[in-house]
Amino acid sequence: MSSRIQQPENAALAVMKNLQDQHDWTDLEFIYLKGPTRALVKGLPSKRLYLHPDDQIAALAQEQATGERVPQEAVHEFVLPVHLSEKWSLADFAAVFDSFTNTDTREKRIVLATLHNDSTVVYYIMQEGMVKPRQN
Repeated sequence: MSSRIQQPENAALAVMKNLQDQHDWTDLEFIYLKGPTRALVKGLPSKRLYLHPDDQIAALAQEQATGERVPQEAVHEFVLPVHLSEKWSLADFAAVFDSFTNTDTREKRIVLATLHNDSTVVYYIMQEGMVKPRQN
């Protein structure tokens, strides 16, 4: 196998280990979807990563009305591991989102995990389409 073929697999393994050891994620597994020929990582973070602006507004309104904070439980997230040297286009990312259409769920966001040569992993939340900004 060439290093080009192994690179996505190595990135997926490194990201999974980073999520488990450094960020306390649990219930980790590799997910293989039709379309992109690479593994995604599915797991449960130790706390909720993202709250949609509409849900955030509703939670704030409920908190003001009741005086109690609304619990935000963590949900399973899908992580796309990539190596910094890989070249990705918008069409490539769209193909990843499209690959969820044949599954039980239609994901609107994924976590992009970019692995650097020094084993540093940087995480970004990627949304499909336009998302209105958060209210301050």
